[in-house]
Amino acid sequence: MTSSASRAVRVRRDIARFVEFKRTLGYKYVRAQLALESFERFVVADARTHSPMRLDRAMLAWVARAPGRKPLTVSFDICVLRQFCAYLRRASPRGVVREPVWPQMPATSDFFPHIFSMAEVRQLLRRAAELERPPFRGRVFRTLLLVLYCTGLRFGEALRLRLRDLDSRACVLRVSETKGRARIVPFHRSLARELDRYLTARRAFARAAPGDYVFVGADGIRLPTKTASDTIRRLLRDVGLKPRSGRVGPRPYDMRHTFAVHRLTRWYRAGVDLHARLPWLSAYMGHEDILGTETYLTATPELLALAGHRFRGRYLKAGIST
Repeated sequence: MTSSASRAVRVRRDIARFVEFKRTLGYKYVRAQLALESFERFVVADARTHSPMRLDRAMLAWVARAPGRKPLTVSFDICVLRQFCAYLRRASPRGVVREPVWPQMPATSDFFPHIFSMAEVRQLLRRAAELERPPFRGRVFRTLLLVLYCTGLRFGEALRLRLRDLDSRACVLRVSETKGRARIVPFHRSLARELDRYLTARRAFARAAPGDYVFVGADGIRLPTKTASDTIRRLLRDVGLKPRSGRVGPRPYDMRHTFAVHRLTRWYRAGVDLHARLPWLSAYMGHEDILGTETYLTATPELLALAGHRFRGRYLKAGIST
């Protein structure tokens, strides 16, 4: 075995042992495992074309592989590799593992999501329905946007739905394990009617076995993530919500943020106990705790006004003048 192939085999073995070690500690370690598997593929590909790269240099090259990535994503990759290096130092007989000098990256994100108004959601739905080519495209994207807005599913979760996961009679979706959690997602009867109409049209376009995907592409099999993401971005540009170029403006994933904020707004209007309801929202969105849900609770002007009105009402009720 050549030294390059030997390096690749050793990295694959060490990553497998490290992931197993993290799991024995009780960590699900799903996203980090995907990052390490990406690093492993990078090392293997490099081993096929170059002389063996020193491990620390390979790590830096992998981190810098795509200059356009967000700083927070790069920070996450560096964090995973630092933990991997610490494991290798402990596992090494002599404890000698060279770790890279890591670049300083931000640990928090300053990204501010776009919360769609109801008028903007309707505008997107109308534009999606106008898509004509390839055939059935308009129905696919209109229904996909409805599912994203009405259920708050993650983008990938919606695209991975299979026909057996959808029960329009019971008004539930069965979401397979994502980030270590599977869940049942109930939805309103109005969405069930939309899905029934979509499925009727879908059966005329593509095969409809229980294991087939709900959302299909031009091949009638599966709607690719990149195709779906690019098309929705194009729709956002068509209706004037996103600039014609650049990575600024609303994203497809902002539908999930919109779902959370609109649900919170409706609860405020209904006067319900938000502290009692937030765990419901957290479970519904597939989070382990409320901290994961807080990321999605952006303060909109309407939400702030409703919160202020409730706060003022409580003070007046208590006899405190404002």
